[in-house]
Amino acid sequence: MINGKQRALLRKLGHDMQPIIQIGKEGMSDQVIAAIDEALEKRELLKIAILETAMLDTREACNEAAERLGAEPVQAIGNKFVLYRRSSNEKNRRIELPRR
Repeated sequence: MINGKQRALLRKLGHDMQPIIQIGKEGMSDQVIAAIDEALEKRELLKIAILETAMLDTREACNEAAERLGAEPVQAIGNKFVLYRRSSNEKNRRIELPRR
């Protein structure tokens, strides 16, 4: 679980990111979850866009993805949300969160 100070840092880092995954009319399919999982392992912080055809609530989609992947929901605004999960591979670790 991340605290407010850590979440603020992650929001700042995610602000200028472009979404690399888009969720379409298939919704939160296993393929989408697998793609998010792979991207989180490589990047740790990920911005995801929800297309209008998905008919999903951004916050609900964010929470579902976070729960299924063991990630932390950082922010959900408009049709985009940001997830964080520390990489299990030390070579992929790029983000150092401040101590609690």
